[in-house]
Amino acid sequence: MSMQCPICRSHQVITLDRAKRIGGAVGAVGGAMSGWAASSSGAVVGAEIGSTVGLIGGPVGSAVGSLGGALIGALIWATTAGVTGAKLGQVIDQKVLHNYVCQNCGLQFGDVHTDQSFE
Repeated sequence: MSMQCPICRSHQVITLDRAKRIGGAVGAVGGAMSGWAASSSGAVVGAEIGSTVGLIGGPVGSAVGSLGGALIGALIWATTAGVTGAKLGQVIDQKVLHNYVCQNCGLQFGDVHTDQSFE
């Protein structure tokens, strides 16, 4: 079932998803920074495992392995926090913001099932 404009009844309605995009971006950046800091400081074992595996290649291998482990930790944290931020933003879009825009009349509106302004 497609969304319908409550004023002109057009089915040419799109979603803005502002909070979803912002939440995903903020979550990904924050998660990457947190993951990098935690992995490289030893709070998370990513850099330690990379360093241990890299010992096969000597001191250079250990350094590269440590960097790789910290990078993998940062990527995992970025992905997790990005998805979490996007999901939180999606809830905000649906419950708080006027997330829909009618392409026919230009009206911005929320979910008409929960928004009492048009009943």
